[in-house]
Amino acid sequence: MDWHQRYIQQARWTAALRRYLFNQAGLENAHSILEVGCGTGAVLGELSNPNRMVIHGLDIDWQGLKLAAGNLPTNQFICGNAQRLPYQTASFDLAFCHFFLLWVNDPEHALQEMQRVVRPDGAVLAFAEPDYGGRIDYPEVFGELGRKQTRALHRQGADPLMGRQLAHLFTKLGFKEIETGVLGAQWKAADKSFDWESEWRVLRHDLREMVTEPVLDDLQSLDMQARNNGSRVLYVPTFYAWGRK
Repeated sequence: MDWHQRYIQQARWTAALRRYLFNQAGLENAHSILEVGCGTGAVLGELSNPNRMVIHGLDIDWQGLKLAAGNLPTNQFICGNAQRLPYQTASFDLAFCHFFLLWVNDPEHALQEMQRVVRPDGAVLAFAEPDYGGRIDYPEVFGELGRKQTRALHRQGADPLMGRQLAHLFTKLGFKEIETGVLGAQWKAADKSFDWESEWRVLRHDLREMVTEPVLDDLQSLDMQARNNGSRVLYVPTFYAWGRK
């Protein structure tokens, strides 16, 4: 897997949402921001910086951080744990994460840490948390494939139902001006783009110990046929939330 390309793909999915939520949260007035779980810097790389704000990224994976630091030399990166953020209280105007909380053992505590490090009235944003419990696959031949991927994510330590918990966590932690919702979904007929190929690379990675290569080859061929004839539906509800401290 080329994870940097995967993160860039995920960043494209949420680009319009991020523009809207960053505007709501007042990014243009922020002087310091933090991305928790920044990976290879795919999201941070899209941020314009007209006010020369100080941009920080934190991740537990050193290899991904090295790539992020090489691509974004003006940003500041730290290898650290989201459960114990190595920053003083009230250090940032805004903190956010992206496709991240589902991979955290204690997402409530991670959000609490993000809340701690932002200043009073600062914003915390969770841009995208999927909920595989609401996944829709059609034709039905792909339904079991989706269920297997959900089980595979659980085996890898993810919480496939993280999305539906997001609004509750923000409310429980006492954020104000909370806004939550679900990303929309649109499809183009006969889409043979990089996104489709990338989805299958992820599927093969997730199911490598559960489904044989010949079976996956057959399913990928059927998937292409379904996309070409306009019958393929793959939808995973993806939730977002933001609030002020």
